[in-house]
Amino acid sequence: MTTPNEAAAPDPAVPDPAPMTPQQYGVGARFTLSVYDSDYVAIILGALAAADPSGLTLETNDISTFVAGAEQRVVAYVLDVVAGAARSGAHLSASILLSRGCPGELQCALPPGTAALAADPVSLEATGVRARAHWSLYPLLDAAASPDSAPADHMAPIYAAIERAKAEGVYSGSDHYATRLDGDLAAVLQTAANAWIGVGRRVQHVVTHLTVSVNSPSPIRD
Repeated sequence: MTTPNEAAAPDPAVPDPAPMTPQQYGVGARFTLSVYDSDYVAIILGALAAADPSGLTLETNDISTFVAGAEQRVVAYVLDVVAGAARSGAHLSASILLSRGCPGELQCALPPGTAALAADPVSLEATGVRARAHWSLYPLLDAAASPDSAPADHMAPIYAAIERAKAEGVYSGSDHYATRLDGDLAAVLQTAANAWIGVGRRVQHVVTHLTVSVNSPSPIRD
C-alpha cells in the first residue's frame, strides 16, 4: 500500500508538459502611429515595412497594428517602427499597449489558476530619438487570493516601477492618471517594458500603456 504522498509523486516516465510559448500566454502589443505631416501615409507604411518582423505575428488594420511574440522581439519591433517614422522629422505620437497573460482573447484563453510566466528583461539600443511619454501600468489582479485573504495590493508594484524609472533617469514627473517619462526612445520603452515584465513575474495579467510624443513643436522645459 502506498501513502498519499507516494501516490501523488510524479511518474518519471511521463515527460513534463512543454513550456507555454509567449503566443500561448498572450504576450503582445497593439499600437497606433499618428504622424502629423502631409506625407503621413508614406512615413507610416515605410516605417512598418522597414522593421524586422522575424519571429512575430503581425496584423495591421485601419486602426492599429497587433504584434505577438516574445517580449524582446515585440518591444524591439515597436521601437523600430516608431524610431523609423521619427527619423522623418515629422511630429508624431504613438499609442502603445503591451499585454501579457490575458485570460481571454482571440488567440489566448488561459485556464483559471495559470501561474504567472516569468520573462527576461528587454534590452534596447539607443536610437538618438528623444521621446516624451505618458505611461500607465496596470497589474490586473484585483481579487483576493482566497476567501480569507485581503484583496491584492496592485499599487505597490506600480510605485516600485516609478521608483525604478527615477533610478534609470527617465522619470520626468507625474500628471493626472500617468507618469511622465523623458529620454531616448529606447530608454523610455525599455523602462516601461521591464516594469511590465517585472510585475508579470507575480501577476498573471499585466498591461502597460504609453502615449509617446516625438518631434513635438511644443516647447520642452528640461
